[in-house]
Amino acid sequence: MSAILPPSERVWWKQPLDRVELIWIVIALVWCLIMFFMMPYWHVYGKQNLANEAFRTTPAEFLKKTEAMIAQHKVREEGAQGQKVPVVAPPAGSDVYLVARLWQWYPILELESGKSYRIHLMSMDWLHGFSLQPENINIEVHPGYDHVLTVTPTHKGTYSIICNEYCGINHHTMISKLYVK
Repeated sequence: MSAILPPSERVWWKQPLDRVELIWIVIALVWCLIMFFMMPYWHVYGKQNLANEAFRTTPAEFLKKTEAMIAQHKVREEGAQGQKVPVVAPPAGSDVYLVARLWQWYPILELESGKSYRIHLMSMDWLHGFSLQPENINIEVHPGYDHVLTVTPTHKGTYSIICNEYCGINHHTMISKLYVK
């Protein structure tokens, strides 16, 4: 039997297996079984997946909570003239709201190292992706859903928040910062 020529008999599955073919089938089957059992193991013990929650809400309700948080915890503004974005420094253990909208993350967050926060993410318009770099945290941010992520920053510095889901012509400009003091 050849891979180039069609089988001489139309009932190809009754052809005898070559020894090499059988070895590769067994290797593929064993690898599939290993991966089948390792994926749940990595999910539970590998600490690679974030334990997050998601709730249905409306953009108006979410924006109202975000504006209340900004009014209460705003420390300064950053950005070019006419495009200033508030920087908020909420207390440890509090709920922090971050809005994704074409083509901006709003507001900029300033968190304390070693303290836990519940970050609420929601898109106001399209599907966006929350990617915290250089940490490998990736969340799809859907409109109409409040995605809650509990984080405890451990290293001080400036982190980048990047949209990693294509959201339109200015997708490449949808970046922000997260400060850890």
